[in-house]
Amino acid sequence: MGARFLTDEAEVWSQNAWDHVPPPDDQDEIISTALARQKNAPVPEDEKAKYNVKPSRHWDNFYKMNANNFFRNRKWLHLEFPELKAAAEPDAGPLTIAEIGCGAGNAVYPLLSENQNPLLDLHAYDYSNHAVKLVQNNPLYSAPPIGKIQAAVWDLTSPTLPPDLEPGSVDIIVLIFVLSALHPNEWHNAVSNMHKLLKRGGRVLIRDYGRYDLTQLRFKGGRLLDENFYIRGDKTRVYFFELDELALLFTGAPAPAASKVHKAIQIMEETEATDDSEPRRSPTPYSPSELYNEIQPGSVTPVLTEVASSLSSLSVEETQRSVPKTGAIHPVLTQSHTGESRHPLFDIQQLGVDRRLIVNRKRQLKMYRVWMQGKFRKI
Repeated sequence: MGARFLTDEAEVWSQNAWDHVPPPDDQDEIISTALARQKNAPVPEDEKAKYNVKPSRHWDNFYKMNANNFFRNRKWLHLEFPELKAAAEPDAGPLTIAEIGCGAGNAVYPLLSENQNPLLDLHAYDYSNHAVKLVQNNPLYSAPPIGKIQAAVWDLTSPTLPPDLEPGSVDIIVLIFVLSALHPNEWHNAVSNMHKLLKRGGRVLIRDYGRYDLTQLRFKGGRLLDENFYIRGDKTRVYFFELDELALLFTGAPAPAASKVHKAIQIMEETEATDDSEPRRSPTPYSPSELYNEIQPGSVTPVLTEVASSLSSLSVEETQRSVPKTGAIHPVLTQSHTGESRHPLFDIQQLGVDRRLIVNRKRQLKMYRVWMQGKFRKI
């Protein structure tokens, strides 16, 4: 398939997908202006604490207001994480998958509806009681076609594990836009709980917000709780990560240099979906082999899954850790941790940045999105 190169900026609106497009020259200025505006009017100190008390109640209100009509089903997960598709194959054998922060079930139900593995055991958790009720009210919950599903209220930062799972019993944990909703002081406990739940060799599949994503730069005054940590209008919280932060959190060391190699931005046409965390897909038909190939001249821009193959083939010398930039890492990750779990807890199987330019041709808008994606294996 031929590449579509943008040689004339005026032509950006003529197509819904362009390959190998760099950020605009003024992107750094846009970022600096937005951050300065936010820091000049942060959340007042005497109001910050109230947003960190029982945050689940704000998510309860969110799901009561939006019911199950806000997030689209995340059918893209099997492309980004082929492990999920493999687990649903008829001969995959006994496997336990836990989605933590399941919301209305928009990730677990697409997996269940396509499941062909009679020995697949799905668990869905959220600290929002209303979200769990939405999952339990789905018709597939009481009568799954193949396999099993259970949903329960559980807080990932809880001092105890969920009662229906034994330590070391889970093969895969799915964590989609969840860590960003936690206070940074809760991150270590969350990772420790996942480590306890997983079997040795089990994996955490994670996707979350990246530093200087469009949604971060859009925040106005009165929303900044802490560095890169914000309160939305509905009082839910969101943090925007750097690669090194996720690597430090799971492995105790910065991200390998290969994870930070610049990947060309993929340009997508905006849809009418309201979920700003969805990686909207281009109509360009990608085959599985293309998703895993290195970028070559004349090829389409692959999605982030191509990073997996490059990471898995690196030598020891090539995976030497790089030093994080000053100020890019949250202080909680640079302090010695006194909890019961010690690094290394996980190793990195995949870690990278998914950068996309969402194009709204009708309104002539260009929106730069940044997401983090990774796979961490319990060691």
